[in-house]
Amino acid sequence: MSKSSTVFVCQQCGYESPKWMGQCPTCSAWNAFEEEVIDRTTKQGSKKLSAQVVSFAELDTKSTHESRLDTGFEEMNRVLGGGIVAGSVTLLGGEPGIGKSTLLTQLVINILNDQSNTECILYVCGEENPEQILGRIRRVMSIAPEEKIKKTAKDQSNWKNQLLFVSSTDTDTCVSTMRDKKPLLVIVDSIQSMCTTDLTGAAGSLGQLRESTYRITQAAKETNSAVFLVGHVTKDGEIAGPKVLEHVVDAVLELWGERSGYLRFLRSAKNRFGATDEVGVFQLDEKGLREEKNLSEVLLSDASIGRAGSAVCAMMEGTRVMLVEVQALVVKSLLAMPRRVGRGIELSRIQVICAVLQKHCHLALGEMDVFVSLAGGMQLREPAGDLSVAMAIVSSIKNKPIAQQTAFAGEVGLLGEIRKVPMLEKRRKEAKRMGYAHVVGNDAGSLKQLVEELH
Repeated sequence: MSKSSTVFVCQQCGYESPKWMGQCPTCSAWNAFEEEVIDRTTKQGSKKLSAQVVSFAELDTKSTHESRLDTGFEEMNRVLGGGIVAGSVTLLGGEPGIGKSTLLTQLVINILNDQSNTECILYVCGEENPEQILGRIRRVMSIAPEEKIKKTAKDQSNWKNQLLFVSSTDTDTCVSTMRDKKPLLVIVDSIQSMCTTDLTGAAGSLGQLRESTYRITQAAKETNSAVFLVGHVTKDGEIAGPKVLEHVVDAVLELWGERSGYLRFLRSAKNRFGATDEVGVFQLDEKGLREEKNLSEVLLSDASIGRAGSAVCAMMEGTRVMLVEVQALVVKSLLAMPRRVGRGIELSRIQVICAVLQKHCHLALGEMDVFVSLAGGMQLREPAGDLSVAMAIVSSIKNKPIAQQTAFAGEVGLLGEIRKVPMLEKRRKEAKRMGYAHVVGNDAGSLKQLVEELH
């Protein structure tokens, strides 16, 4: 027996309404409602099946530890918490052209190169045809290191049997293939291109995204296959689709970086099997993505150390310490309202720091334009970078360089005090390794004292 129901769904937040509405009462978005017809088929007299109940003792005897699949990238293993967990579903987001497909292509090659892996890998082609993906794999292989070329040449016959392609945007076809082949790894590129015939909405609509993710996730748990879903991002940099997608999957990874730059950062926004906000760093060149294990050295290689307006910040990205240069430019404003411009840092934080400097350090920033930038396309997300931003601004307005071999790590309070930041000793250890003997923190007193010492 078939039952159909019509519902209007907000494409921004997922709010459902029985009738069309101009403005969403939940997220206040205008003209975001689209009609979706849900066709539910019920079977008369069908038996009710109960879920299998497993005790802790039975699970404890089956496995003694959590098995993980090595990605071949130490940086990616770090972000995932030690590797890919079997049966997990990971959502990978990023701007177009940032390197998502390249990263997954190299991931597939690394796993196929592992002699111990004999299971197949399924690549669901939603946006490209198999010939295009195969061409990218061959292109990456042809410029791979010599030892990798020799290794893949030995296993060329196994590649033909282990790497499977499915050129379809139908979710049910993908799920059926997963249950039939039981692959070790599944790549779905992209989840926005998948759809099911049970819903009338177009591919990429909220209903299709939600239902496709649910079905693929259920199949992954049944077959114990690890799944990577490639997701599009909106103009605001967030993964397209409702937040329910991020709740369903086990991990959400974001690949970001400046389009014109060579650095790419892989961040875990959510991870059920590891630390959140962990970051892996890669360099993008003609050979694809290469791991960058000493980011501080790369970021400080072209730093303008010893010049006015430059300060070094010992910041944390996940569990690792990075030394990054903060540059500030303070000039006389020709406008009635001075400008505050930031790249890699929130504008509101620049405004607060400028207000503190003007109030407690008596700097005439009310008549100045202030520009702040982080080198290398980095983003300052933690309050520990406040002190380096403040000192870079002070150095620029006084035209006095900061003492060499000095880095900063401290939060600036509204009363002009310097507050303690977590893992200060770890920051100092990394700074010392890079040649910065002194890391200024909350032990320096107040911000006013630091400003007066810069002369």
